[in-house]
Amino acid sequence: MVDLAVLGPLAAYDAGGTEVRLGGPRQRAVLARLLIARRQVVPLPRLVADLWDGEALPGDPEGAVRTFVAALRRVLEPGRRPRTAAKVLVTEGPGYALRAGADEVDAWRFERAARAEEGAPALVETLEGALALWRGPAYADVAAAPWARAEAARLEGLRLHVVERGAAALLARGGAARAVPDLEEFVATHPEREEGWRLLALALYRSGRQAEALSAVRRARRTLDVRLGVEPGARLSRLEEDILRQAPHLDPAPQGGGQVWARAAEAYARALPAADRSRLRTAAGLMRDVAVTGGEGLSAAREHRLAAVAEARRYGDAELTARVIGVYDVPALWTRSDDPAQAARLVAAAQDALRELPREREAERVRLLATVAVESRGAAAGARSLRAAGDAEALARRLGDPGLLVFALNGVFVQSFAGAPGAGCAEAGFAGPGAGAPGAGGDAGRDALGAELVAVAGAAGLVPHEVLGLLVRMQARCGLGDFAGAEECAAAADALAARHELPLVRVFTTWFRALRASLAGGGWEPYEEAVALLPGCAMPGFARGLEGLARVTVGVRTGELGLAGSDFGPYEPWVRPLLGAYGGAGEREAARRALAGVPEPPGDHLAGVLRGMVAEAGRVLGVGPGVGGLVGAGSGVVALGPP
Repeated sequence: MVDLAVLGPLAAYDAGGTEVRLGGPRQRAVLARLLIARRQVVPLPRLVADLWDGEALPGDPEGAVRTFVAALRRVLEPGRRPRTAAKVLVTEGPGYALRAGADEVDAWRFERAARAEEGAPALVETLEGALALWRGPAYADVAAAPWARAEAARLEGLRLHVVERGAAALLARGGAARAVPDLEEFVATHPEREEGWRLLALALYRSGRQAEALSAVRRARRTLDVRLGVEPGARLSRLEEDILRQAPHLDPAPQGGGQVWARAAEAYARALPAADRSRLRTAAGLMRDVAVTGGEGLSAAREHRLAAVAEARRYGDAELTARVIGVYDVPALWTRSDDPAQAARLVAAAQDALRELPREREAERVRLLATVAVESRGAAAGARSLRAAGDAEALARRLGDPGLLVFALNGVFVQSFAGAPGAGCAEAGFAGPGAGAPGAGGDAGRDALGAELVAVAGAAGLVPHEVLGLLVRMQARCGLGDFAGAEECAAAADALAARHELPLVRVFTTWFRALRASLAGGGWEPYEEAVALLPGCAMPGFARGLEGLARVTVGVRTGELGLAGSDFGPYEPWVRPLLGAYGGAGEREAARRALAGVPEPPGDHLAGVLRGMVAEAGRVLGVGPGVGGLVGAGSGVVALGPP
């Protein structure tokens, strides 16, 4: 049996997830009519009447229906041997019945999930998984037909109720800030839903936005009066009074996190079958939340994300693949990938999905384009990645969705380092292979971008991206020489991270403070705490070689280059000429040869520092002007030259 989908245009998928052809409009209508009958027999005369509904009948309408049924049987039971009885689309009495299993029709799975009891563990995930089954209006192909109208309307009404139940469940477990954007969209699309307005006001209040909560209630009152000519009901009116007096009961009671998590995972595993596509989408979203916990969570998220994308591609469904790829909008601050091979596979999958995805699926396209930009960071991807970042930003701005915009801006940020020599090159006087004009943004542009991230994400309650914006500004202010301003951003990021349990933030702010203290005359000692954070951060793209690189920058500044045995990781080609330049005659000659063939550094955070090292080596060897000032401080972790 194939998997049948009616929550959107009628579709069917084989066991491998590949969509199968269902034939022309009337053949598809036969299938839809039998699905609406929910395993009950539909007499042949009834099928004829419904399919042609006042139109001129063909010469043999009943024969035409039998032809449609025979064709559908070949689709629904491709392995059935000739002249054996059908088991799915069966002939019974005066007509036909479709005996699909309970897990083989998306609408039936949706209804089962929608019946989850209030207070049940994993209620939010169950309802979100149910809503993820929807691809458009129910029975979209035939929704205008009189026999389909009532069922399509019933399912749509149930969908709206599930949206409200899901929001209420999310509020009950403390997810007010996350609920606000979806509820804003919900009341804009369905302004007559009083419960949606009530939940929005409550979510705003619990997010610390009391004035906006009161404004939402008043907007609801005006809307209900203009559209329906009615006053708000008792629950909404009572909520307004409770908000004004800050009633204690508006804040939810705390729950034991470990117990809730265990019960939720168990219930969700029971709620949806292992092969359910909504489970795959939810798993991808879960990996996004796990990633920001850092350490083992980040490592596991990377591994399982790639597996989820591979599984989605196996279904051959571009929209499913796009959702699984795009839901992972984890903020990316550092421009050297933790796993370049995995990143390349994700970029390839995103580009394939972009080619297959309908142009009108604009939100999914933004997420795919942003994924290409973010996952290509630090790689020699060239114009393709820059174009993806620009296209994602332009489309996100047009759509006006803050969640899409912050994801797109993350892509613009990481691509702002690509291909530009930056301040370090200009000040060092180095013009190696591939060095071109400075990038359009630079530290000033990145500071402005970070400020927009903070504003947009803060207003929408998107805390991880608000923190990203603060860290972007921290780095940019360093590059601009405003270390006091950078400290303000670091302190604000630390405060949000502590409140929302984002442990990786401390890694970046500790490295910034080490840089600042070292430049102020502290030498190597301030870096000791920062280095101690590297082993457990699960960010190899950030950690590998960074301690050795920091020791070089401090050594150049203090004149103490005792670096025997240091690991420079991927930075070795740019560090060795400098170390050789400070060595004996043989080492200096080797340094000159190495200097002649040194490659252009990757377009990432440390390009300025690496170019500065090459320039400094040239100065020591007498073949260049050297570093004219502080370079590379925009990395927020190391810098070369005098402060």
